Amino acid sequence: MFKVLHVIPSVSSARGGPTQVVLNLVKALRDRGIDAEIATTDDDGLEVLDVPLHQRIEYEGVPIWFFPRFSAPKNTISLGNDRGFLFSWSLTQWLWQNLANYDILDHHYLFSYSSTCAGAIARWKKIPYTVRTMGQLSPWALAQSQRKKQVYSALIERRNLNQAAVIHCTTAGEAEDVNNFGIVAPKAILPLGVQSEIIIDDAGSKLRQIYQISSTTPIILFLSRIHYKKRPELLLEALYSLKTKQEFHLIFAGTGEEEYLKKLESLVASFDLTQNVTFAGFLTGKSKALALQGSDLFILPSFAENFAVAVAEAMAVGLPVIVTPQVQIAPEVLAAKAGLVVEGEVTKVAEAIATLLASPQLRQELGDNGKQLVKTRYSWDAIAGHLISVYQTIINEQ
Repeated sequence: MFKVLHVIPSVSSARGGPTQVVLNLVKALRDRGIDAEIATTDDDGLEVLDVPLHQRIEYEGVPIWFFPRFSAPKNTISLGNDRGFLFSWSLTQWLWQNLANYDILDHHYLFSYSSTCAGAIARWKKIPYTVRTMGQLSPWALAQSQRKKQVYSALIERRNLNQAAVIHCTTAGEAEDVNNFGIVAPKAILPLGVQSEIIIDDAGSKLRQIYQISSTTPIILFLSRIHYKKRPELLLEALYSLKTKQEFHLIFAGTGEEEYLKKLESLVASFDLTQNVTFAGFLTGKSKALALQGSDLFILPSFAENFAVAVAEAMAVGLPVIVTPQVQIAPEVLAAKAGLVVEGEVTKVAEAIATLLASPQLRQELGDNGKQLVKTRYSWDAIAGHLISVYQTIINEQ
């Protein structure tokens, strides 16, 4: 078998879904006998992770090399509203000295130092590499910090992408975005996976007890990083329009910038929704499983998502979902009749929520369809198997 190095700027949960993807993917690859490791920084959002540096350690069940990011966030070169360039000289030195020990490099994320550096060193040392764009080439994503990204793309990123052995896209929509960016490197379309959760008996009652929600009140779940890209304001506006017509309780499960959270809390108060909305914070493990299994429907009205693992996680436990077309798993949701796909407009979102709240039978049907979709398409083991085939083809061609 061969040896694979995954490089990503951070594995902190504060950085959202991509960090969970790399951890689950490396774990699945190792379960199939591939010697896969991760190299990253000690970034943890506003803080740094309390982990040993410059050595291979077991972290979240996988082997990881951690290196110090440059100083503190105030000195981080920002390329977006919530992301950092995350420069690390130690990571650079280690990659230069050790990348040749691996058969293939798989790097995650664009417009960041670690992927730029790893790609450049791989080209110099003639190590084949793949790139996971994580939805960063969608029109919405490219419009954020647009000028910086245009310059960075012209100088670095297009070359980095075009000289990759394969671009890993999670949906056909993401592959189209990559093509529209002018990338001619081969693409492989492989979805992301979902971990099997332990079933919690009577999850609905337990969740209502924790958050003091009436047994007759349907629970709407928003589980994601709380960021304006996800359009939580739109969701709140839609719920405000339903307040006098429907009974509901919304759980915001996730965290975000403190200033933005305060803005949302003020909006909740101005809409007189304080009794209808709970900010649950970042949930993991059993708490996350309970939120997913105990809620009645899931919603993500995002401006842009390349895959949205949280949507797949919701479907895995039988939750009907409401998503916008810009969530690129939407065609699969529609084809499987696992939820509703609606435009990101207040009236459209409100109508979709009202439709599902009014019909437990429809929620059940959509939820059952979603469960079946996840079972057949979004297994980490199956995805790891397909990715190993991609790796092997690349290595054979070398």
